[in-house]
Amino acid sequence: MIRLFKVKEKQRELAENANGGAPIKKQSAGELRLHKDITELNLPKSCTISFPNGKDSLMNFEVSIRPDEGYYLGGTFSFTFQVSPIYPHEAPKVKCKTKVYHPNIDLEGNVCLNILREDWKPVLNINTIIYGLFHLFTEPNYEDPLNHDAAAVLRDNPKMFESNVRRAMAGGYVGQTFFPRCM
Repeated sequence: MIRLFKVKEKQRELAENANGGAPIKKQSAGELRLHKDITELNLPKSCTISFPNGKDSLMNFEVSIRPDEGYYLGGTFSFTFQVSPIYPHEAPKVKCKTKVYHPNIDLEGNVCLNILREDWKPVLNINTIIYGLFHLFTEPNYEDPLNHDAAAVLRDNPKMFESNVRRAMAGGYVGQTFFPRCM
């Protein structure tokens, strides 16, 4: 029985090589699941997804979020996603490419979102992560910060926080840190 499958596989490879085609690369379970997630995406109008390495490289892509309410209204924030071959058993690695004054995103672009860490479950998907990121911009959380300074200002003085966010998004300094324009 096993030999039969090996013979069939060999015949398929020979047929592909005879036709001048390169052998077909077998997709990992993670690639198959990611392909399903991407085809079923239901993004908010203010979010877009792009594949800088082309559609053949689904495991690395970018998402842009343009919040339509809250402190970050009018800004555009880009995130890179690196998806492991063992996805969905491991959460994707997500980084913010846009330097942003935010309590849940540090200056290196690391993102503090519970579903990317301890609360990740294989039933979650890319759509869930994008909505989670979108939610961080509509309701930043000072209780679980990566940027402790921004969290303290948000908690203690929301008007000052709003002023700092506007200054950072317009391209300016907040304290000693310069933020490039993202509006």
